[in-house]
Amino acid sequence: MDLVGEKTLALPCATVWQALNDPDILKQCLPGCESFTRTDELSYEVILTASVGPIKARFTGQLNLSDLNPPHGYTLNFSGSGGAAGMGKGNAAVTLTSQDTGTVLSYQVKAHVSGRLAQVGSRLIDGVAAKMAEEFFNKFIQVVSPPAEVMAPVAATGDEQIQSASVRHQPLMWALAAALLVAGASWFLK
Repeated sequence: MDLVGEKTLALPCATVWQALNDPDILKQCLPGCESFTRTDELSYEVILTASVGPIKARFTGQLNLSDLNPPHGYTLNFSGSGGAAGMGKGNAAVTLTSQDTGTVLSYQVKAHVSGRLAQVGSRLIDGVAAKMAEEFFNKFIQVVSPPAEVMAPVAATGDEQIQSASVRHQPLMWALAAALLVAGASWFLK
């Protein structure tokens, strides 16, 4: 299975990179994620529950980062097992590109699955993978974006008011890895 996608985030590249390397953010954003635990500097163990058609399983997987190029990208290698549902492995290349409007996050996932999941059909698996990736990115954007500006009057001149907003930034690096994991979850499903 191959999955290619791109999202534009209205955040600086460094902020996105930081969030994509934060297991807590990734756990929040990854559909069905029960745990996202660092096992060493570049490796993580992930447990998630996913459904593909009639098959619902709990998957345990390993994620390893390589080809690090902070804050512009890395490769995420993954392997995992869903017990009787099957197993899978693959990799995802993640690239962050700065633009005037923020950061473009691009990903390319290649995955292979075996077992009952491989019998479901690639169209169903691709649909589930695309849906999980979309859910991940929607949640990621929600979690890492600053909250709506809270406007507070600072001074008034006639009918005009000068207002300021407080903006909070959260780390983003592992959200990218989660996005890749979401895309990688499709590997579990193919």
